[in-house]
Amino acid sequence: MAGDLFGDLPPPSYHSPPIQSQEDLQLLQPHKPVKIINDDKTTENSVPVPPPPLKSALKRPKPPPESTASEDSGSGKKLRFKTTTDASVSQIVEAMQKIASHIGNPAKFSKASKLAIQLIQAGSVKPETADNFLAILEAAMLSPTSCNDASVRSDYHALFSAAQDAFDVCFRMYFKSTFGTFVVYFFFQLLNKKQKNQLTVWTIRALEANDLYTDDSFVFSKAAGRIKDLISNLPVATKEDDAEEAAALQDEKEMASRVIQSTQDVSSSDLSTAGTTKEESDPFGLDALISTKESKGKDEEEAMRFLRLKREALITCLEIAAKRYKIPWCQTVIDILVKQAYENVSRFTSKQRDAIEKLWVSIREQHNRRKQGSQFPRSTQVRKSAFVVLLGVLGSVVASSGL
Repeated sequence: MAGDLFGDLPPPSYHSPPIQSQEDLQLLQPHKPVKIINDDKTTENSVPVPPPPLKSALKRPKPPPESTASEDSGSGKKLRFKTTTDASVSQIVEAMQKIASHIGNPAKFSKASKLAIQLIQAGSVKPETADNFLAILEAAMLSPTSCNDASVRSDYHALFSAAQDAFDVCFRMYFKSTFGTFVVYFFFQLLNKKQKNQLTVWTIRALEANDLYTDDSFVFSKAAGRIKDLISNLPVATKEDDAEEAAALQDEKEMASRVIQSTQDVSSSDLSTAGTTKEESDPFGLDALISTKESKGKDEEEAMRFLRLKREALITCLEIAAKRYKIPWCQTVIDILVKQAYENVSRFTSKQRDAIEKLWVSIREQHNRRKQGSQFPRSTQVRKSAFVVLLGVLGSVVASSGL
C-alpha cells in the first residue's frame, strides 16, 4: 500500500549540488581540534586552525604581454605630451608685433631673438605672416653696425642663420606612371625682389662680417672666401653710378624725415576723394602708361640701392678683417682678401675706392714690417749662437793653459 501512495505523482526530482573543487571541499569540512602535547599532560585546543591558503592566491600575476612592447619598439613611436597648441594667424601676427617692438633694444635683443627663432622652428613663417616676420628683422637691423657688437654678435648670427631658409617653402608632389613613381619639388619664395635683396644685405652684415670675428681659422677662411666671391660678382661701377651714389647718400636722410611728415599729414578726406576723382582726372587713360614708366624707374632705383647697400656691407667686412691683421694666423688670409678687393676696385664707387686703397696701403705696410721683423730675429739668433761658440773656445783655451 505504501508504494501506491505516490502512484499518480511523478517521481521526485533531485537537484545535485554543483561539483566543487578539492580545496572548497576541504573548507566545508569541520575543523578538528588540535592536540597540544606538554610535558605534564595533553590538552585539546579548541581554537580552530585557519584554513590553508588557496592555490589560486599563491599564483603570481601574469606579466603584461610582450607583444605590445615589441610593437612600440619596432615602430619607434613614443608617447609625447602635447605642451603647445596650434596658434591662429592672428595670434602669430600679434606675437611677431610684440617681438618687433622689443628686438631693437640691445638689452632685450637676446631674449627677443630666441623667441623669433622659436617661431621659425614652429613653422609660423607662412605667406600670411612673412611680412610681419620681415618687420622683426628690419627692427633688428635699424642700426647697420649693431649686429657686430660683441654682446649680441652670436645672437644675430643665430637669428639670421635661421631666417635664411625660413622664407623658402618647398612643396613635394608624387606622380605615378607606368615607369614608376616620380617626385617633383616646387620651391616658393615668400618674399618679393626688394625684400629678398634687403635680406641678402642683412645676411652679409650678420653672418659674413661676424664670422670674421671668430677664433677658428677654418671659419675665418671660409668667410673670407665667400666675401671674395661676392666682390667678384659685383658689376663694374660707372661714373654715372658714382654721381647717383653721391646724390643718394645726401638725400637719404632728408627722404627719411619727409616720409615721416607725409604719413602724418595724410588725412582721411584725401583717401575718400581719391576714388571719385580718378575717372575725371584721367579721361584718356594715360595714367596706365605713366605708371609703367614709373615702375621701370622704381625697379632701376631699387637695383641701384641694392648694389649700394651690398657694396657698403662688403666694405664693412674688409674693415673688420683689416683690424684683425695683428693675429698671426689671420695675416695670410687677409693679405689675399684685401688684394682681391684692390684688384677689383673698379666694381666699387668713388668713395668706396678711396676706402679700399687706404686699406691696401695699410695692409702692405704691415706686411712689409712683418717680413722685416721675421728677418731681425734670425740675425740675432745667429749672433747669439756665434757668441756661445766663442765663449766655448775661450773656455777651452783657458782650461788648457792652466790659468
